Amino acid sequence: MSGIMPQAAMFLAAGLGTRMRPLTEHTPKPLIKVGGKALIDWPLDQLAAAGVPRAVVNVHYLAPQMIIHLETRRNPAIAISDETEQLLDTGGGLVKALPLLGGEPIFVFGCDTVTLDGATPALTRLADHWNSDEQDVLMLVHPMETAHGFDGAGDFFMDSDGRLTRRGKAARAPYAYTGIQIIHPRILAGEKAVPFSMNKLWDRALAAHRLKGVVHDGAWFHVGTPGAVVTTDALLRAR
Repeated sequence: MSGIMPQAAMFLAAGLGTRMRPLTEHTPKPLIKVGGKALIDWPLDQLAAAGVPRAVVNVHYLAPQMIIHLETRRNPAIAISDETEQLLDTGGGLVKALPLLGGEPIFVFGCDTVTLDGATPALTRLADHWNSDEQDVLMLVHPMETAHGFDGAGDFFMDSDGRLTRRGKAARAPYAYTGIQIIHPRILAGEKAVPFSMNKLWDRALAAHRLKGVVHDGAWFHVGTPGAVVTTDALLRAR
């Protein structure tokens, strides 16, 4: 598979939203509204526009609210991966949902960012750069100098071939991970549905030189705190 749009997506939506308190005391983070839409609806709408037919959303915290909201959507078709008995973190949640996702490359989304398309839709940019022969993970990354609401020092360096390396001990890195990636499920081989971070999978792909990045050319907003909700909402409404 090369340059072909994935046909399914995973949404990592089961977290507790601790950094978003008090907004998340009664509302799950993916349902907090910015720019007139719930956070999770921004990427779901992108999926629908790209023609991706299926999505899986994992739920744990305030799961009934999530399920009720997702039942109102028709496109894409949404299946629920229930983690109400045990929160599995990003990696374990992906393993648990794998039977619902299939064995082909999939999009994976976090639920605390808003990614606005540039000249080419973000999902199309990722799909156009995907090559199953060479990659297990392909991340959409954003230049730090134009990132909104991101308070970190950057996540990755990128070489001329798109290969990523972690910031490590460097004071800063030029790119932030946007929360959107394509992964091939083979990278989950041998893993069990127990709590572990997706960082384990990224490190595996990095060590094998099978993790690359694509630079996003639109606007990107990290919405990780109550203050970022206010700021992002104002910026999106002004657009």
